[in-house]
Amino acid sequence: MTARAFMIQGTGSDVGKSLIVAGLCRAFANRGLAVRPFKPQNMSNNAAVTADGGEIGRAQALQARAARVAPSVHMNPVLLKPQSETGSQIVVQGRMVGTATARDYQAWKPRLLASVLESFAHLKAQADLVVVEGAGSASEVNLRRGDIANMGFARAAHVPVILLGDIDRGGVIASLVGTKVVIDPEDAAMIRGFIVNRFRGDPSLFADGMAIIAERTGWPSFGLVPHFPDAARLPAEDILGLKGSAAGPGRRVVAMPVFPRLANFDDLDPLRAEPTIAVVLVRPGEPIPGDADLVLLPGSKTTIDDLDFLRAQAWDVDIHAHVRRGGRVLGLCGGYQMLGRRIADPHGIEGAPRSVPGLGLLDVETVMTPVKRLEGVTGVTMPDDVPFAGYEMHVGETNGPDTARPLIRFADGREDGATSGDGRVGGTYVHGLFADDRQRAAWLARLGTASSGEGYEAGIDAVLDCLADYIERHVDCDRLLALT
Repeated sequence: MTARAFMIQGTGSDVGKSLIVAGLCRAFANRGLAVRPFKPQNMSNNAAVTADGGEIGRAQALQARAARVAPSVHMNPVLLKPQSETGSQIVVQGRMVGTATARDYQAWKPRLLASVLESFAHLKAQADLVVVEGAGSASEVNLRRGDIANMGFARAAHVPVILLGDIDRGGVIASLVGTKVVIDPEDAAMIRGFIVNRFRGDPSLFADGMAIIAERTGWPSFGLVPHFPDAARLPAEDILGLKGSAAGPGRRVVAMPVFPRLANFDDLDPLRAEPTIAVVLVRPGEPIPGDADLVLLPGSKTTIDDLDFLRAQAWDVDIHAHVRRGGRVLGLCGGYQMLGRRIADPHGIEGAPRSVPGLGLLDVETVMTPVKRLEGVTGVTMPDDVPFAGYEMHVGETNGPDTARPLIRFADGREDGATSGDGRVGGTYVHGLFADDRQRAAWLARLGTASSGEGYEAGIDAVLDCLADYIERHVDCDRLLALT
């Protein structure tokens, strides 16, 4: 029997597609169906390592978790990882195949459709139901030619579409009705109904609005979904959704500079959930707080460019002052590379070939290499011997005297990272340390405070279960299944 499938497309970016798909995946998995999430094309520097040794968008990894299955490269066959305002690295079925400007990428798309359809067929062979997520806006008719993310995929794969609008941003009637007006009639025929998301207040007050949308479009409503407050407890897909946490008496301050090409920023999420920690996101033009207990330098898609940006904000001055005051610094992946004496990119892996001085807080040097390491890892931090589970996702090799004091020892005996002589500055290529409850408790103890003891991963699953119940109450899931 061929798996059923339907697709959630949006009237725009950030209307809640990823969250709704995650909720639907958990809701239908709770009904006993074998469910797989699928997003033909995604653009994000927040990526996850898959069980089959590649990388996909972090949102699809969360959706896989919602469906209670391991993430696979086929769940997001085309991933665009922005390296500049106009260009991205192109990852196909988990592996980088090249880079292209936004304009040049339009010529790539027809060639990529075969990989998209191959991955979709692979998932359908495993599942009872595939829940597909579109990208951006269904009404971007200027990009319709060669499209593989929205209607181009839906028509090629014969998948019915539900259109999602966001009332919280305003203009939801115009955005849904306007989509019907501007798209091709054959594309409009793929849309079987609509959902209005993020409603606040008395739903009866929008009954006339729902009726107007249905009358003007000819599409039936599949639900009016109220704002889901616990969405903030789930990992954000986009940097626009990145938030800090409030300061308070006795809270330890963790400060993180926000780079333009920030990557894998969900490393921070478990700290935001801790009541004894205040996470401060340092935006451009702002100083790193003088009362910070820990400065966290996160991952970056373009490490050298983001290091240039760090210096342009004078954050290097703030970080050195922080260290002189006895503060701690932790660099993760690209942030680790920045802490060394030099970063060299002789092959132009992340841009034009060049070499620049690092912050000089660790006696190490990094050379960018074409080989990318993508794998889940386990081991212990040194010298405290606290276990961890995380993942590696990086290019570059880092060596130097401070690697004689590694931060990490993997289960296979390899070592990673470096630590300064006084132990206050450290770096590692491992992501996901703070998501491990054992590691998070150890890091908080180093800062002189205690973890709440709440299991971070268990908390994510609890939110997904609540989201599934929420979706079942407010979306006509039976009619969605009948579409397919």
